Parts: sequence; C-alpha cells; structure tokens
Amino acid sequence: MGEHTAPKFPQEIIDEYAALGVDLPALFSAGHLGERMGVRITEASADRVVGTMPVEGNTQPYGLLHGGASAVLAETLGSVGTMLHGGATKLAVGVDLNCTHHRGVRSGLVTGVATPVHRGRTTATYEIVITDEHDKRVCTARLTCLLRDTPGTDTP
Repeated sequence: MGEHTAPKFPQEIIDEYAALGVDLPALFSAGHLGERMGVRITEASADRVVGTMPVEGNTQPYGLLHGGASAVLAETLGSVGTMLHGGATKLAVGVDLNCTHHRGVRSGLVTGVATPVHRGRTTATYEIVITDEHDKRVCTARLTCLLRDTPGTDTP
C-alpha cells in the first residue's frame, strides 16, 4: 500500500507541541479508519495538508473507488489542517462535509490536497482536491470544522 512517510510539520508547530509532550505524527495520523484504508499524510501545515490513499481495498462493488473512501481522505486532511490552525489548545470537530465525485478510479493511488478557504477563531473551512496518478480530478470536497477548547484549557 505504499511506503509510509511521516508527516512534515513547520518547525514552530513541532516546537509548540513538543513543549507539551505531544507526538505530532501520532496525534495527526489518519486514525484507525484511515490506517485500515491506507491513508498516509505526507505534508501538514495549517496552509496545506497532503495525503494519499490506495484505490485497492477501498472500492465499491463496481470496482471503482468508493465515494465514502474519498470522504474519509477529505475529512482526514481537512481536520488535520484545522487542528494545526487551531493550535494545541483546540480540537477540530467536523460539522459539514460535501463531496462532489467527478470521475471513477479503478487502481493506483489517489492524492488529496487540503487548502484553507476560511480560518477563523471558532470555525475553519478547507477545500480538498483529490486527484488520480494522472493528475485528473477525482473528487472535490469542502469540510467545515468547529474549533473547540481541549479539555482542561480555558480561553479568554
């Protein structure tokens, strides 16, 4: 399912979380679902999150990439961007996900790139573009997340 590459973070983000004793690659992983689906985050910052997912093992009965698999990739990438935007005192909670599926894919690896549309104090919205290995757009998604305080933190 491809080689696992650790996420890349800006140094200031690494320093902020390291001071709290937080393992960034583990915190910003794709979680159990993403792991089972082969999602790999290859680049991560509040400005851009990139990840890949194999088509194999993530298809619907017709042999095409399942739309739900695209949604998992999109929500994972947008959530990581939102969490990095919010910082160590915030958690990202998805409140709206919209996916438009443009073309079917039967094999290979798809790549998602999440970029911010809006980054506010309490919400963030990311556009996620998923492409195939020929750089053809497979899916366009938009994710809005609510930024909530992490347990035990108070914000002014």
